[in-house]
Amino acid sequence: MSQPWWQSAVVYQIYPRSFQDSNGDGIGDLPGIISRLDYLQELGVDALWLSPVYQSPNADNGYDISDYQAINPEYGTMADMDRLIAAAKARGIRIVMDLVVNHTSDEHAWFVEAKANPDSPTRDYYVWSDPVDGQAPNDLTSGFIGGSAWEFDEPSGQYFLHLFSAKQIDLNWQNPQLRQAIYAMMNFWIDKGIGGFRMDVIDMIGKEPFKKQLVNGPYLHDYLHEMNRQTWGDRDFLTVGEAWSAGPKDALQYSDPANQELSMIFQFGHLWADRQVGGEKWETTPLSVSRLKQALYDCQQIVGPKGWNSLFWNNHDLPRAVSRFGSSTGLNRVLSAKMLAITLHGLKGTPYIYQGEELGMTDCPVTTIDQVDDVEARTIYRQLRAKGDTEMTAMAKINRFSRDNARTPMQWDASFNAGFSTGQPWLAVNPNYDQINAATALAEPASIFRTYQRLIALRQTNPVLQMGVFAAIDAVPENVLAYTRTLNDVTWLICSNFSAEPTAVALPTCTVEVLVSNYAAVSEQLGPMKLRPYEAFMVALK
Repeated sequence: MSQPWWQSAVVYQIYPRSFQDSNGDGIGDLPGIISRLDYLQELGVDALWLSPVYQSPNADNGYDISDYQAINPEYGTMADMDRLIAAAKARGIRIVMDLVVNHTSDEHAWFVEAKANPDSPTRDYYVWSDPVDGQAPNDLTSGFIGGSAWEFDEPSGQYFLHLFSAKQIDLNWQNPQLRQAIYAMMNFWIDKGIGGFRMDVIDMIGKEPFKKQLVNGPYLHDYLHEMNRQTWGDRDFLTVGEAWSAGPKDALQYSDPANQELSMIFQFGHLWADRQVGGEKWETTPLSVSRLKQALYDCQQIVGPKGWNSLFWNNHDLPRAVSRFGSSTGLNRVLSAKMLAITLHGLKGTPYIYQGEELGMTDCPVTTIDQVDDVEARTIYRQLRAKGDTEMTAMAKINRFSRDNARTPMQWDASFNAGFSTGQPWLAVNPNYDQINAATALAEPASIFRTYQRLIALRQTNPVLQMGVFAAIDAVPENVLAYTRTLNDVTWLICSNFSAEPTAVALPTCTVEVLVSNYAAVSEQLGPMKLRPYEAFMVALK
């Protein structure tokens, strides 16, 4: 079999609600995405991952699906979806659909029927339990709203399970009819001509809630193998699963082609490098570059030889990487955004760019909880206040991790509402849009956008970036990442300074061809040198 398309590709994630509004209602939509395809083609990306656009009551911004085979009217129609697939294809771009099969909305027809009729065939599509000693069967808690994950249904006298919000009802993957219904739905989308699925919290579908095992259940990989065989298995198709529980060895299990499961998974070890070990996501520490480096290198060394890695800094659930690992202001914002891009895109795997990352969009701190949309952040704020945090302290924590940071509208230009909408945006635009926007980036030859454009082109055209063997250069300071990629007799070296301070480093002495750099003047002689603040480069060794 020839090399799968996604091994030489770069994927761009769109959060449709915040990308481009076409009708002035303040909510991004499918016609808006279509209107920006030329921009995405100029950037050079191969695929667009769309966060969910299915019918949904939006208890969790679309990750609560009420009809898998219908489009939410606020985003458009199925005809708009078909137009997007075709218009993207005409530009050499595939569509990757976000798919949530761990749970459905409580408004999905399956659950409505299951709740109305305990004898319904769909009753067992969900997880139900009789009371135990008059109470819920165990003490599982809901991740988004706190409290019990078990909801009592008075008419039937049973509890049902919701590990997220009370409107996101967990599916029972142990039911073979449920699995077949899901595979039929997946084939509906595959037959429409999409290029892949991103699969939300996929490590949870094998859960055994009565044993309180929520991730990596005993049949998880059996289900994924069965899914592969009954849907995309014979096609050149991208599948990437979200797996917060996974480490590199798990990633190899998911992505080893011999197992016939997924193309790759998102694992998050490198994104705990500024969090307290064993702590909660809001318990932050100064960035440990050594932890970041070790996590990235472990993925390369363990997964790389037989499996496949996903490469990412950002998504719709994470703060903006340039604010988190670099600098939010001035020249250092530009330098550190380019540094993060060069660091990541030199690794082996499929890079993912989150909308606005190619512009260096930053976090958007707010002052009161009333300005926060994120259901998870609002719950955690209440918990922090109940534990004794002042409003100021709690808001400082919220601003560090709130998912709203990634969800502010795309900054297209310096016009009203950043060119996102002629109406009132559903979430406030970051006030820095007059300086940070796509129009400014496209007009600037040395912009962050142009660095991403260059890195994408290198990925698509150079086998050394696609398949080259990774090797770490260990004899460098803690805040420096340096590694090589080698294929046959070609070696490229990537080096990055994760510090705002100059850093001395001893690299191999040789002549190089500079492929991409975030400083205009870069020596073609490597060796002992002093890296400038946030300096990063990718060079071919001669």
